[in-house]
Amino acid sequence: MVNLLHAFYERESHEEDERKKLSTVTLPAQIPSQAIPISKKRAAKLTLWPLVAATFFMVSGGTYGTEAIISGAGYGRGILVLLFLPVLWCLPTAFMIGELSSALPQEGGYYAWVRRGLGNFWGFQEAWLSLAASIFDMAIYPTLFVFYLKQMSPWFGEGNHGLYAGLFVVVTCAALNLAGIRVVGLTSLWLFFLLSLPFGLIVLLTPARLGAFSGDAHAAASGASVGLLGAVLVAMWNYMGWDNASTIAQEVERPQRTYPRAMIAAVILVSLTYILPFLAVYFTGTPASAFNEDGSWATIAEQLGGKVLGIEWLRFMVTIGGMMSAFGMFNALVMSYSRLPLAMAKDGMMPKIFGRVTPKNETPWVAIVVLASCWALCLGLGFKRLVTLDIMLYGAALMLEFITLVVLRIREPRLRRAFRVPGGMAGAVTCGIFPLGLLLLSLVESDHETILGMNGLLFGILIMFAGFAMYYATDKIRARFGQQSVPQSVAAD
Repeated sequence: MVNLLHAFYERESHEEDERKKLSTVTLPAQIPSQAIPISKKRAAKLTLWPLVAATFFMVSGGTYGTEAIISGAGYGRGILVLLFLPVLWCLPTAFMIGELSSALPQEGGYYAWVRRGLGNFWGFQEAWLSLAASIFDMAIYPTLFVFYLKQMSPWFGEGNHGLYAGLFVVVTCAALNLAGIRVVGLTSLWLFFLLSLPFGLIVLLTPARLGAFSGDAHAAASGASVGLLGAVLVAMWNYMGWDNASTIAQEVERPQRTYPRAMIAAVILVSLTYILPFLAVYFTGTPASAFNEDGSWATIAEQLGGKVLGIEWLRFMVTIGGMMSAFGMFNALVMSYSRLPLAMAKDGMMPKIFGRVTPKNETPWVAIVVLASCWALCLGLGFKRLVTLDIMLYGAALMLEFITLVVLRIREPRLRRAFRVPGGMAGAVTCGIFPLGLLLLSLVESDHETILGMNGLLFGILIMFAGFAMYYATDKIRARFGQQSVPQSVAAD
């Protein structure tokens, strides 16, 4: 099957190359040649399965972090949530990303799409919302790494040892990213197989442990920290981030063909890694109350695997997998977020220094170093996983992308799209309806939360409006660095 797919991709690529030879694109005279950098040496690019693995970590990172879904909703409703969200939340997003990334495979991804479709102001807001969300998101992954590390060695819970371990994650991931995109992609692929192994064993052990544990496996846990709506939001958080992979489009092999296939494959893969382990544990009779906190998978693995030679072997594997999950998510997201300052610097939306890349791999080393330093400074603040705030900021950026999908269909109907959202214009318009409805749920929930002593909804709105102020405050900087408008007549390829 793999060979057949490979042959199909090669044939499609050959036909695409032949079509390109038949048409040429003339760039407008007012655009300086330095606005379109041409690499003298072809850097290694990301192929299909490393891109799938990188997307997997940008979105999921495995089964870890899903405990509150079953704890808050119970097995029946929790598994239904995990089954329906891919259809209502993930697939529409994957379709939108598939069309826009195949039509505009540009560095910066979603920022470049919104800027082309809606203009400089909204392009800036797209990048602002994404980078602002990263501050609340990226600090948690090294913390999760240390959380699982402390289960293996309590020494890391003493003094500043945990902080140093978190700093190790930041520095190591920055170094891997500086080594090039292919290194990150292959690292993600191996981490995926290694962290999936213990959950694969949990599924395989199920037939031997059917009904082994007594308890009401159906009901939600009494006194759970989240209810059904909270479980839906946690599931949305675990299913979001699909557009993060779009920022590296120019570093992907045959992006017009690769992205749509990678998105669909990743949706299926992420869904299975969530649903299958929960189904397996349900059939053992493990009550929903067993998922009462983050890290509960390690305790459940201990019950299922028992001890071999005095070692809780499955618990040990799940704990190691949790560390790999946190490391892999941080590593992949460094790759994604670092391309935003790079693309903005090329467009004159940020200082040109952020456009500097390494000569060998064309890696944006300044952006990586600056962002990694900012995230490292946040490690000591002890951020909790602010799910609703993450969803609010991410959701606002996502809605700009859905609007861009429709606007480009209207303004640039002749733009070549290797993949299209099914259903014509009606399909493009309705594609964002279900994601919008789910995002409105997050707004309802955020109105009941307090963040830093402030109403959660108000806090999120203030961050959004801060982007407006930042755009106008940096107007002179953009003018100084020679901002260029994106020509609407230039074909994406």
